[in-house]
Amino acid sequence: MVVGEISQERNLIIIGGGPGGYSAAIRAAQLGLSVTIIEQAQMGGVCLNEGCIPSKIFTHAATKRSENAHLQDLGIGNADNLFDIKKLSNYMSKVIHQLRTGVESLCKSNKIEIINGKATFLAIDKIGVENGHQFDIFEFEQVIIATGSSTILPPTIKEKGERILFPHELYKLDQLPDHIIIRGQDYIDLEVASSFAALGTQVSMVVDYEAGFPFDETINKELSRLFKKRKIKVYKEMELISVNETKDGITISFLTDKNVEETISGSHLFVSGTRKPNLDSLGIKRFGIAQTDEGFIKIDGNMQSSIPSIYAIGDVTEGPMLAVKAIKQGKAAAASIAGEQSEVDLTFMPVVAHTIPPAVSVGLTEQSARNYGLAIRVSQFALGANGYATITGKKDGLIKVISDSTTEIIHGIHMIGEGAIEMSGSFIQLLEMAAKEEDIKFPHYAHPAFNEALLEAVEGLIGQSIHSTTVNKADYIKI
Repeated sequence: MVVGEISQERNLIIIGGGPGGYSAAIRAAQLGLSVTIIEQAQMGGVCLNEGCIPSKIFTHAATKRSENAHLQDLGIGNADNLFDIKKLSNYMSKVIHQLRTGVESLCKSNKIEIINGKATFLAIDKIGVENGHQFDIFEFEQVIIATGSSTILPPTIKEKGERILFPHELYKLDQLPDHIIIRGQDYIDLEVASSFAALGTQVSMVVDYEAGFPFDETINKELSRLFKKRKIKVYKEMELISVNETKDGITISFLTDKNVEETISGSHLFVSGTRKPNLDSLGIKRFGIAQTDEGFIKIDGNMQSSIPSIYAIGDVTEGPMLAVKAIKQGKAAAASIAGEQSEVDLTFMPVVAHTIPPAVSVGLTEQSARNYGLAIRVSQFALGANGYATITGKKDGLIKVISDSTTEIIHGIHMIGEGAIEMSGSFIQLLEMAAKEEDIKFPHYAHPAFNEALLEAVEGLIGQSIHSTTVNKADYIKI
């Protein structure tokens, strides 16, 4: 390598051009700061190039394929329900390129410098950037670490073979797996199960018998019903016994919750895996930066680390490893560096899965509300009773609302069904503003529309839902 003899000075450097990094860069530029992004791969990070976007292209395709029967009812199309994964892959490449080009264009229009290379800390105010044979040194006033995380095997699986797939590998396959075994139950696992089953793959899920699905218990029950309806087999694992891979397939043996050994054979094993923050190569440990036992950078409310010149956002910090967290933290870090007040509150972070249909949980689940000793009212409204759901053939699912029976404040809103993800923004706003039942009942709702189901669920808290005969559950006794 050739070492640069002169240090170049920069105002703000952001290491990592993923959703959190480029959002922080653009917000900082909007606030008048001079910004440089160091990215060793492609702008957009794992989310755009390997994670969120590719996976949602597959879930979108699967959703469209699942609508074939309804389209025929409408006089559109025919029974020919072929799926061409190569065409989908070409479409995915086109979309990713378009979005990545858009991010690069946004950075350019905001006069953000993008440098390609691998960053390493040389001091608390200096980094080196290696790109091939070139090595440049940059001194900075402030830096934001936004390097994200990488997937590693869960500790129970000792060795990774070709038939054990991580998310970024699954969406690069040139043909559908014959039978995919999914070990896990997070939102990624649920999306893979739902979408690949709809695309024609045989799917088996092996889930932790204690953890279960990550939503409110009623949503979990409905999701389990729909999986069973779509022939997705779900096993409850108490202990993994073995994983054996051959050139023709893979076999997994485990102990079930009924203390019985079960063995499943498939063509591939999918694991969303354990994610590890990308920090080792940065060389920050030698400066004594405060980290958790799990290796995350400790930050304060301004995203600032124990070293004042270093900020951290996204997967390198504690909390959900989600792009939405990284984006929020990136904007807050930029605002703080620019001298503005900022705050990130993760209280009402939604749990979201782009399953068929999609599922969302925001706020307290029914069980957690009872565990807190709250006196609650609970109501749910089935989408099958919603007029627009009937029109569109999207009748699976429900909305569930949990409120305080004394104050009438809404504590949780949970939904599985068409429109759940788009409506989740409204759910979060209602909980953030500590909305009461009347705040939801008072406004006008478009008709016919899925959003009427939220109104009906809230009206059902006091037995006034027009299109439901379900009686609400009220609990006036603190547990």
